[in-house]
Amino acid sequence: MGGHVRLRFMQINDKIIGSGHPPFIIAEVAQSHDGSLGLAFSFIDMAKECGADAVKFQTHIASAESTPAEPWRTPFSRQDASRYDYWKRMEFTREQWRALKEYADSRDIIFLSSPFSIEACQWLEDIDIPAWKISSGEVHNLELLQWVLETRKPVILSSGLSTPTETITLARSIRSQGVSVAVLHCTALYPTPAEAVGLNLMDTFYHALHGIPIGLSDHSGVPYPGIVASYLGASIIEVHFTLHPRMYGPDVPASLTPEGLSALVAGVRFAWRMRHHTVDKVQQLGTLAHERVIFGRSLYTTRAIAVGEEITPRDVAYKKPGGGLAYEHLESIVGRRARQPLSNHHALSLDDVL
Repeated sequence: MGGHVRLRFMQINDKIIGSGHPPFIIAEVAQSHDGSLGLAFSFIDMAKECGADAVKFQTHIASAESTPAEPWRTPFSRQDASRYDYWKRMEFTREQWRALKEYADSRDIIFLSSPFSIEACQWLEDIDIPAWKISSGEVHNLELLQWVLETRKPVILSSGLSTPTETITLARSIRSQGVSVAVLHCTALYPTPAEAVGLNLMDTFYHALHGIPIGLSDHSGVPYPGIVASYLGASIIEVHFTLHPRMYGPDVPASLTPEGLSALVAGVRFAWRMRHHTVDKVQQLGTLAHERVIFGRSLYTTRAIAVGEEITPRDVAYKKPGGGLAYEHLESIVGRRARQPLSNHHALSLDDVL
């Protein structure tokens, strides 16, 4: 792809992301695998079965990312003495990450993972991750950003912990360096109530970042925001998902079940088709002539009427189907005399009266 196209759109493997293309749907596993490699493989299978374009993890290496002093965001764990211990329990080895990437490739679903340290970046680059997803908490990590930008691979930014000005400035800076970038509006509440989803902020990004794909990273735990965002023009939809609503972990309350993820995928595709197929109502009605007849009404006789007999209001009714005289012709029928014998339920025409 040429430089102009690369900056205007984003390409991840064979997927073109941007205006005029179906939204790119990312199923975010985060920590819902709870440190189980087997569950991580199952998440890849389920994301593929639900129709997502990509499955995304988070690559945490406790010693490279954190200290024992890191506080809990949500104090949920009864088996980890500290958040640092939790990150240790969530870790996979470099070779395990490679196995997950290779398995996703074999299932024909794009593999992504957000890095949370330079070492994590190195591991992910080593397995040839196709793009970088920078989480809301890492967009202010200049060390990490500089590292990923040097790879020249596409960058997707979440804006959950940034002001619109900060996000816009960063996206413009990345684009000015010739790196493909996308911005996801995000609310860092887990789960996000409807009142805090804030899809109005997508307009802010649309107007300020012409040509940069804009999307939604949603934590509501329901499919509706992603579907609405797709109709509003979102190019990327990212949602957390879980295999079951009673699984263990801090992200589960903000996650979609497989049924919810499938509904999101179907709804996003439907919303995108609605947005990109405008309707000319007059032209559309031209294809619905049969329906206009069967759902319409016409003037009909309510009894048999002899030749020369005057037609009274009680002799005429406005009934289905249509295709005959409209109600506006009633005065042209009532008070006139029958030109020919008229049977009951006869569809009246002006030729029937003298």
